[in-house]
Formats: sequence, structure tokens, C-alpha cells
Amino acid sequence: MNHPVRTSEEGLRADRVSLGIGGRILLDGVTLVPRPGETIGLLGPNGSGKSTLLRLLAGVLGPSAGVVTLDGSPLNRVGRRAVARRVATVQQHAHTQTELTVRDVVALGRIPHRRSWSPMTPDDLAAVTRALERTGLTDRADQSWHTLSGGERQRAQIARALAQEPGELLLDEPTNHLDIQYQLDLLELVTGLPVTAVIALHDLNLAAMYCDRLVVLKDGGAVAEGTPSQVLTPALIEDVYGVPVEVTPGSDHPVVRFLRRGSAPPGRTGPDRPPRAPDLPAGAAQERPG
Repeated sequence: MNHPVRTSEEGLRADRVSLGIGGRILLDGVTLVPRPGETIGLLGPNGSGKSTLLRLLAGVLGPSAGVVTLDGSPLNRVGRRAVARRVATVQQHAHTQTELTVRDVVALGRIPHRRSWSPMTPDDLAAVTRALERTGLTDRADQSWHTLSGGERQRAQIARALAQEPGELLLDEPTNHLDIQYQLDLLELVTGLPVTAVIALHDLNLAAMYCDRLVVLKDGGAVAEGTPSQVLTPALIEDVYGVPVEVTPGSDHPVVRFLRRGSAPPGRTGPDRPPRAPDLPAGAAQERPG
């Protein structure tokens, strides 16, 4: 997709950010500059720094070096309420012991726009209604949060984020533990929103299908950045994830196939090497019911 040209200070960006805790480097000099309306996928194994980078972008953590800015101003100078009006986050899991309806959960997104203890205004109510409609949850609005499926809960969290009316949306592995239908529905929803999105993902094929650009992290550093076709190569995937793969060019995006360890290279079988078992699509081992 085409994106308008942005100035060097527009939007949310991370400039050579690092973070160390307890003598351990969690993130080391990473730069991220999303373009307006773009969907960026953060890839990398567990512990590579994806969640840490998202927390820095959200202002939940402060970098030990470098800076995160919003329209050119460091987040700590913008103020938490002002940041919350622009930047919404969706975590992997959301839990609450409080009995809430879906509408109650979505209405939490209006907190940055309201004064403490003030009632919902007509603008607040309209924003909640639009968010429910956009996520297909209007008929679930008065249903208990606790009765929703995993995929519906994730949609409700996205609706809560949309009710904030953000310009930037940060999602930390939102497809984990969802079945295939919910994974696809959720990413179709996110990439169709009028926001700039940064999504941490494990599934390489989903990242290739839905992200405009990918940033790959390893041991806290960025090791690759570019379009899915530029980034998802067998050499890089084996270096970062430690697994052999085949990557097939597609009409819209590359397709990644994991290979069984010790299997014969393509086209090589013989009496001393049994035929290779069918390869699994990337991320298949992670699919769980939603």
C-alpha cells in the first residue's frame, strides 16, 4: 500500500532505544519509525525484546538510552493522559475478576478522554458504539465478559482500544492461543483500521500476509528490517530461530515452510534416507483452540 510522506518528527517513533535491567540488556539500540497507516510486524524468538519494545513505545517503561517520541516530543514530556489518547495497547491476555459487560470493557477506552468520576458524555457513548460496531460485537454488548470465547475477548480488547480513538495501536502477540479462524479474523480487523499498528507476532506466515514491513529482533537487537519478501529468507530465519525452512515466493507474500530436523534437502531421498515427511506451515504447532 502507498503511504503519505511523513516528517522526521511525526507520529510515534523509537530512536536507538536501549533498556537494561539488573545487568541484563533487554533491548539494544533499536530504531523503529512507522509510516502513517502502516502495519509493522515485530518478529523474533521469546526473549528477543518484542514485548519490551512495545512497552517502551507505550510509555509503560522508559529507555535507559535513546528516546521514544510522539510528534517529536519525548513521551515523558507529553504526559501519560495525552499519550493514552493517541496510543492504545492490546496485550496477549486480559483478565478481570470484576463482573463486567462487553460494553463496560469497551467503555474503559474512554477513560483518557474523561475527567475523574465524570459521567459518559454523548461523544463517549458514540465512540463506544462505533467501536462495538467496527469489531462486530454490537449483539454482545450486554453480555458478560466472562462468557466470551478467547477470540471474542480479543475483539473486545481491540474495541476498547478503538474507543480511545488512537492514532497508533500496539498489539503484543494478539493471536496467541486462538484458533485459525480467530487469528485471521483478528488480523483482518486490525489491518483494516485507520491506525498505524505495531504487532508482535510469532507466526511468520501471518506476519507475511498482514504486515507491510517487518522488524526482526534477536537478543535485544534489530537484525533485519524491510518488507516480508526482503526479510523472510531461509538464512535469516535459521539464524534467528535456529530452524531450517523453505521460503516460496507468493503472488502477494512469501510462504514459509518449516522442515523437520535431519530431513533430506528437497529432491534428495534414498535407501539411507527416508522420504521427507510433509512440512508444517509456520506457526502450526502454536495453534490452540480460542
